[in-house]
Amino acid sequence: MRRALLVLSLLPVSAFAAGVGFAQATGYFKKDTRPTLYQPLNLLDARDATAWCSTSSDPLNELLTFGFTAPVKIDEVRVSTGNNFNESTWHEFARAHKLVFSAGKQKQTVSLEDKRGLQSITFEKPFTGTRLSLEIHDQYPTEDPDQPVCITDIVFVSEGKPLNGSWLTARLKYDKNVQALMGSWYAGYEGGPDRFLALHYDGTFRYSFEPYDTTRAQPKAFDGKWDVQGNRLVFDLGGKKYSPKFSKDPAKKGSGEVLGLDGDLHEDLKGPFRSTP
Repeated sequence: MRRALLVLSLLPVSAFAAGVGFAQATGYFKKDTRPTLYQPLNLLDARDATAWCSTSSDPLNELLTFGFTAPVKIDEVRVSTGNNFNESTWHEFARAHKLVFSAGKQKQTVSLEDKRGLQSITFEKPFTGTRLSLEIHDQYPTEDPDQPVCITDIVFVSEGKPLNGSWLTARLKYDKNVQALMGSWYAGYEGGPDRFLALHYDGTFRYSFEPYDTTRAQPKAFDGKWDVQGNRLVFDLGGKKYSPKFSKDPAKKGSGEVLGLDGDLHEDLKGPFRSTP
């Protein structure tokens, strides 16, 4: 069981300007031996020097998930496919060709050209909300069929404004404890969650209750701040500190992990949150 210090300050929803909150991947190349080299946060810095690469040569087994610190409308993405560090790495690794973006029931498939640099794609219908997923359904192969598939950057654009870019470089530092917690956590029925806890790389979080039947329960959302320090878990809600029980263990059913929060804590944040919907 991993223990960490988690600090949150309860603030009204939309207290923070919307931006990219996290990038998650089901896996990536050399994750165990060189965890920073091809990690998914590399997709957010708009730099040719870093890239995300799939675990193996089969990208169909991969899922990338992006979270936003507040509800946004994404009408455009700018994608740099392949490992664009230099001409050699561009040819050494396979390059993503067909991408499928999805959020809820909305999906759109886009095709990339086999060329270096950012390619702009305007969505037929903007994606709205706080979560967006990406799958790779086809690739441009390289000479070595065992090489992974890479994407250098994905820049999310809302009404002409990029939500991520090179200005994030200094903030996208890999931290093992933060990486283990960062991303979306789900509660409610498996396959149909109605409670969401998103922990963002910039130290903010967002909690939302999204009931299916709004005649019986009203939606709720709030955001705040979090941090990982040492080996304790502490919540700071409105200036009052809490020390709930905390555990992060393998899920009892299916795949993924469970984040258990219990004890002296804000009621909305209590209970098990799992890493898969």
